[in-house]
Amino acid sequence: MAIYNAPRRRRTAGFDVRFDLFHELAMPPALARSEADMFAQTLAEIAAADALGFDCAWLVEHHFMPGYSHSSKPELVLAACAARTERLRLGLAIIPLPYHHPVHVAERIATLDILSGGRLEVGIGRGFSPPEYAAFGVRMEDSRQLVAESLEVLRASFRGAPVTAAGPRFPLDGVRIVPHQIQQPHPPLWTAAVSPDTFDWAAREALGVLVGPFKPWFMAEADIRRYRDAWIGPEAPRVGVTVGMLCLPDGRRARALAAPALSWFYGELLRVTAPVLEQLYPSYEHFRAMGKFRRLAKLGARPRFLAAAGMTIVGDPAECIARIRRLEAAGVTHLLCAVGAGALPTEVVRESLECFAREVMPAFRRDDDAQR
Repeated sequence: MAIYNAPRRRRTAGFDVRFDLFHELAMPPALARSEADMFAQTLAEIAAADALGFDCAWLVEHHFMPGYSHSSKPELVLAACAARTERLRLGLAIIPLPYHHPVHVAERIATLDILSGGRLEVGIGRGFSPPEYAAFGVRMEDSRQLVAESLEVLRASFRGAPVTAAGPRFPLDGVRIVPHQIQQPHPPLWTAAVSPDTFDWAAREALGVLVGPFKPWFMAEADIRRYRDAWIGPEAPRVGVTVGMLCLPDGRRARALAAPALSWFYGELLRVTAPVLEQLYPSYEHFRAMGKFRRLAKLGARPRFLAAAGMTIVGDPAECIARIRRLEAAGVTHLLCAVGAGALPTEVVRESLECFAREVMPAFRRDDDAQR
């Protein structure tokens, strides 16, 4: 098999915004659908996005969060997506490295990159859930060290040679990890970024950053500036931002449909992040800075609050374009769209995908897009 090299996209004037999808694989009570229906509908939506010209579909990894997220094995879902799509890239957002042995992670990454024909994007991070850490027998205060040690093993595995590592948690002596990824030197690497320290670390490590969905925009915008200033990689920095999204020809209809769906989604997000937002966990101190937004949102994850915090983009195409232009100007390169946030019927999601692809995406097309 010929080596697949990920395309290097030529940048023209300004920033090059890519439009991705973001899925939590939610099970909101209002939809009254089975898990089997949810998976089937999500796969069909992702296949439609492939035909419509979206760039990537990202899936999270969460555990023990019924309702909010049933995406506990995203690599299996992405393998199914790989068989149903041709050009859409497939993203893991993110692999919580402290929960996994890095050899297992390396094997999964390589296998999925092969199955997708070299279309994989890899996000890593620490995770944020105390119940997950407790269930998997890991201390939250060890999270940064475990991520650094695991990333070293992953990078060594990409070289295709026997892997030797001297880390205290994962010592390896000439381990031959197979299979080997298609993309060279490796799939694009990203990290979840919440604390300012993580943005600094990502810049030093030449990792793209994935921001949100629970961080207000004015805080994220400052972090993005910090990240871009600290960037030392040979290529342009990559910044992905997740937003709740609904774009329809009729803006009033979009807002009416999105209001209960996005309120449910962000309400659930606040619920599952509450422990780390409200308590002081070692190495997660920055999450406390966002706790005040939980107190505000206890009044309800209201649409106006979410829009004012820059966490949603809802309206007609012209309104969505105007909001995205502001993100573009701040250096956002990838917009991860949680279309309907998993809380709207699939028919509405498909309608929004088609409207967005037809009316919004052409406004951000670059010369290299036309050649793809």
